[in-house]
Order: sequence, then C-alpha cells, then structure tokens
Amino acid sequence: MSAFGALSVAIVRGFVRDRASVFFSIVFPLMFLVLFGGLLGNQGQSEVDLVQVGEVALLEEMGEDAREAFDDTFDVERSDDLDEAVEQVRAGDADVAIEMRGDTLVAHYTETDQVKAAVTQGALRAFVDGTNVAVAGEPPRFSLVTERVEDESLETIQFVTPGLLGWAIAMSAAIGAAATLQGWRQSKLLRRLQLAPVSTRTVVAARVVVTLGIALVQLAIFVGLAAGAFGLQLRGAWWMALPLIAVGTLCFMAIGLLAGAVARTTEGAVNAANFVVLPMAFLSGSFFPLDGAPAWLRGIAQVLPLKHLNEGMLDVMVRGEGPSAALVPMAVLAAFAVVVTLVAARVFRWEGA
Repeated sequence: MSAFGALSVAIVRGFVRDRASVFFSIVFPLMFLVLFGGLLGNQGQSEVDLVQVGEVALLEEMGEDAREAFDDTFDVERSDDLDEAVEQVRAGDADVAIEMRGDTLVAHYTETDQVKAAVTQGALRAFVDGTNVAVAGEPPRFSLVTERVEDESLETIQFVTPGLLGWAIAMSAAIGAAATLQGWRQSKLLRRLQLAPVSTRTVVAARVVVTLGIALVQLAIFVGLAAGAFGLQLRGAWWMALPLIAVGTLCFMAIGLLAGAVARTTEGAVNAANFVVLPMAFLSGSFFPLDGAPAWLRGIAQVLPLKHLNEGMLDVMVRGEGPSAALVPMAVLAAFAVVVTLVAARVFRWEGA
C-alpha cells in the first residue's frame, strides 16, 4: 500500500505540474459549462422582438392580466410602415411584425430561428384565443393568420449552411496557420527559409494563397452538397460571399499566426487556435441562434470576427441582401486581421525558446 500511495502521489504531482493537462481536463470543460450556462440558462425568459404596425385592436380588447403577460413575452416596437417592419423581420432585426386586417391579426414571421418562430406563433395564438374567451357572449371575434417573410421554398438548410461554413473556414485557417508556423519552427525549416534565397514575402504569399484555395474549396463543397442533397437556394448578391470568405480567411489566419507565435510546440499552437475558435463558434451563432442568451453574452458576440463573417454570409446568401450588406463585415474582419497580425509580428520568434 505504501508503494501504491507513493506512486499515486507522484502521478498526481505530475498531473498538477503539467499545465496543459490541468487546463484541458478542468479549465477547458469548465469554460464550456459557463458558456452553455450563459447561452441556454435563461432561454425560457427571452423576449420576442415584435414590431406593431399601426393600431392593433386585439391589444385593446385584452384584459389587464393578459396585456401584462403580452408585455412580458414580447419586446414591442411601434411602426406605421408595414414594408419597413417586414424588412426588419427579414433582416433578422425583429422576430415578428403584426398588423390588423379587420378582426384578423396577421403575423409576419421569420424562419431564421425555427424554434423561436414556433414559440412566437404559439404565443400569439394563445393571446388571440384568450381574448376571444374574454369577450363573453359573442362568437369568436379575432383570428390569427401567419405569413412567412421569406420565400416559402426556403428550408432550414438555408440558415444552417452559412454558420457551419464560417466555422469550418475559421477552424481551417487558424489551425492551419498555427500548425504550419510552429511545425516549421520546430523542424528548423523556418530558419532555413530565412537563410535561403527566398524572400519572407514569398513564403507568406504561398501560405496565404494555399489557405485561400482551401477556403474556396470548402465553399464549393458546402454549397454543392447543400444545394444538391438538401435543396439550398442562393439568393441576393450571393457572389459577395467570395470576397467575404477571402477576408475572413485572412482574419483567422492572423489568429493562427498569433497562436503559433506564442506557443512552444505544434500541439500547443493547435490547441491555442482551437481554444479561441471553438468557443467563438458557439458565441457567433454557427451552431444555434443566440436569441436566448443574456445581453452580456450577445454583447461579447458583437465584437467577435466570426459573428460578422456568419452574419455577412447569411445576409448575402440567404436573406437576399445586396452587395453592400457584406461591406461592413468585410471591414470589421480586415481591421481585426491587421491588428492581430501586428501583434503576432511583435511576439514572433524565428526559433523556439
């Protein structure tokens, strides 16, 4: 037992001293606990963004308790322009727009988040039915009609493809750059390239061109499979996805270069890049919408480059937006790439410590 105890203590000490083991065994899983806790912990409390167009008689007929419940369920914005309200829903700035046509409540909703779409329609129908019951002694007065703001031919794959494609491109560019830089450093190839009659600019250009080529291949495979097997339909200025993906690739290459510059091993560089990109994917809507997340998490998401890449591709590939919809995301991604590249160049070492 004494030998067993001594050996166990030695193993524990070795584990504690191995910072990488401690990090990926305890800290990394805890990070995802906090991440999912924040994203999913209060989904039942999230309000639905609703645009009320003109006067809605249904709301006037509601009882006091029903109106209070309505206000707790929906975050209401008023508008007198139906076309503008519908465009807000189509662009993802609101979840539903309502108007009255006689005694019919018409709800214009979006399929971007199918779960929230179902919840929204169910809640509105419950309020319509409840108001009809409250108007005692009369036949049911109000009715509900729902109209989808997107083309009826659009399927879930429309909204899934851009986010997953953004995550795949980010992972490939970041991990590829991190592994290449650190691998070349460990094998002394980086030093040989420095001494060889090949300019640093040529080396960097070759790596960039290859990474951009891989990103374009990913785009072709994703779009081809989604269109051929699942019915994906590109809308609007979909071709703007090409320059958007190119700038996004450069942005995540910069993140990979920074990871490769600060890490001491290839495994450490890959883990560092993965540590940045994977949580970013959850916070950027690559896997599921963030509508149920608390405001502070949604605020963090707005400064993440992958969020802008995903939203830009969603706008030009699915929502039918014009070329200008990609300009702001491209500017954000380019600025992020420049800043991170400068930081990476600052900490870069030709040889490991």
